[in-house]
Amino acid sequence: MAHYRAADSKREQFRRYLDKSGVIDSLTNVLVTLYEETDKPNNALDFVKLHLGAGGPGPADAEALRLELAELQQKCDMLVEENKGLRNKLLQYEPMPEEGAEE
Repeated sequence: MAHYRAADSKREQFRRYLDKSGVIDSLTNVLVTLYEETDKPNNALDFVKLHLGAGGPGPADAEALRLELAELQQKCDMLVEENKGLRNKLLQYEPMPEEGAEE
């Protein structure tokens, strides 16, 4: 009988842990949302993942995004340098108007 109470105690502790960390509320909200859907999705598990935020990019997607970000940052830096060079060339042929001069 003491073993039975220990298992109940562990379950109750785990339930309190889930409740305190907000897991029960989050799951309840997602399940209520699914229940209230008029057109039920074909894959309920994907629906739950999507609404819990677990449907985000995986590690492979994140790595691909990091690589793309690095490439775009490099391209941006290159374009900034090109822009500076073109501005300098433009200033050689079109001097800046003097202050106070009327156009």
